Amino acid sequence: MPTVLRIGPHRFLFYASDFQEPCRIHVRRDDMMAKFWILPVRLAANLGFSARELRDIEKRVKEHEDDIERRWNEFFGHS
Repeated sequence: MPTVLRIGPHRFLFYASDFQEPCRIHVRRDDMMAKFWILPVRLAANLGFSARELRDIEKRVKEHEDDIERRWNEFFGHS
């Protein structure tokens, strides 16, 4: 599970098994998890985050979208 970013209490990561689906990022804090598709950025799943916190997380994902996509391609060997 490579960690791409840590912002405050949030850990932004990939799972090694993610290669079969489009580019995405998982965000974890404590026992909560959200998944965002990257192209374009949109929420795919939420387990426990409030709507307000999800908006803040989505803003961070958008701010780092290019870096997330680059790291995804490096990790999964895409050009």
